[in-house]
Amino acid sequence: MKRCHIAYLACTAALVGTGLGMAPAAAAHKTLLVHPGESIQKAVDAAQAGDTVLVLGGTYHESVKISTPRVTLRGVGEQTVIKPVGKKAAAKTANSCTDGGNGICVVGTKTKNVEGVTVEDLTVTGFTRAGVFGMATDGMTVRRVYAVKNAVWGIAQERSVQARLLQNYARDNGDAGIFLANTITEEAGAADAGRTLVERNRVEGNRIGVTVRRLRNLAVASNYVTGNCAGVFVVGDENKPKAGDLTVAYNRITQNNKSCPKTDRLPALQGSGIVLTGTENTRVTGNKVTGNSGKSPLSGGIVLFKSFVGVTSDKNTIEANALQSNSPADLVNTDTGKDNSFQRNSCRASQPAGLC
Repeated sequence: MKRCHIAYLACTAALVGTGLGMAPAAAAHKTLLVHPGESIQKAVDAAQAGDTVLVLGGTYHESVKISTPRVTLRGVGEQTVIKPVGKKAAAKTANSCTDGGNGICVVGTKTKNVEGVTVEDLTVTGFTRAGVFGMATDGMTVRRVYAVKNAVWGIAQERSVQARLLQNYARDNGDAGIFLANTITEEAGAADAGRTLVERNRVEGNRIGVTVRRLRNLAVASNYVTGNCAGVFVVGDENKPKAGDLTVAYNRITQNNKSCPKTDRLPALQGSGIVLTGTENTRVTGNKVTGNSGKSPLSGGIVLFKSFVGVTSDKNTIEANALQSNSPADLVNTDTGKDNSFQRNSCRASQPAGLC
């Protein structure tokens, strides 16, 4: 096995003078450099809070688990590629991230979230679950990550708060390009996402572009969502508190007309722009929604749909959106919920009539 060499590049700490004398130096943070053929995981394991693991261009066959707070895992762009390890090597290097079929895992514990981890400027592709997966995180940033052709999700998180998912490219993943949930494996009331922000991502060719499931207090803003079976799904159910108190704003959502077969949870999908189902107090505003066309029960530009477990959407505001060439209509409301408001939207057709 090739010996792993990790270069330590110490950052110089600046000393600040005051009238009372010189302040003590701040603790130096290190940059741990990983070359092709070396182990990213070994560098991550050696990193301490505040350190950066810098992965040079090349292809790395492994899964990487990060549990140390305030560690940054950074590539040099799209050319830093993380792919699954082979079966023989997996038996020797297995961790919970490998076993779960994920590429990069940022994982806290049941009692404590891991804080301030950043993953940026790299590609994760070919994993049987998620490219990047966060669980029990606080303030996780995923930025400029190419999450391509993973079997379930491109970038996903659960039980997490204050995340920043920014400027990523999630393409051709089996389920959602970006997936956020309270919990994945059990039913529970909607959780407070702590002002999580999903912003300026490009999401295309997935089953669903962005899925928000059983969450509150977050924003999906200024994303470009195209070529999926459905653009943005905000999903609630019969649990309490109800999903909602969030914003979907200033996104460009166009031609999400890929056709996907039905699953245990959803009917066949095609031509859905933004779908709200089982939510409350959600504000959908300033979005440009065009050319989403299909014959699914969920097809249309912006759709309010009674959840499949019978929960209505209530007190949602759909305002100041620009909609065009969506079918069966730009605005579709098949929900029986109360106090949903449609205001100042630019559109031509709605079901029922009169919403434009």
